[in-house]
Amino acid sequence: MPSLDKVIYTGRTRTSAGGRNGTARSDDGRLDIALSTPGTPGGGTNPEQLFAAGWSACFIGAMQKAARSLNVTLPADLAVDAEVDLGLTGEAYGLAARLTISAPGLERAAAQAVADAAHRLCPYSLATRGNIEVAIAVA
Repeated sequence: MPSLDKVIYTGRTRTSAGGRNGTARSDDGRLDIALSTPGTPGGGTNPEQLFAAGWSACFIGAMQKAARSLNVTLPADLAVDAEVDLGLTGEAYGLAARLTISAPGLERAAAQAVADAAHRLCPYSLATRGNIEVAIAVA
């Protein structure tokens, strides 16, 4: 596993006792959220939603970088829908994910080429590669 040559940013959070039913706050106070277990009546978010939001935001950044290198202009209304599943693999918990790219007006082959390149660049994609089932699709 390669180590980082240079750290660009470090996100720091503290999650209270209670975990999925606790709270999470970043060291700079920009993130201060309640957490709830999926499927319960709690009013908070959950780790799978947070992971989906982070991955889809990062993936758009990777698509922008890939598009520049491929000389492709991305539409202003580019969007990535991320779904992160929490499930069981025998007795252990596991994750699976799907990213669906919406690039209105962009030729499907070009959108697919950018998505494929982004999947090779995105840190979330790299972190999950070979560890969870991931599907990338262009809508």
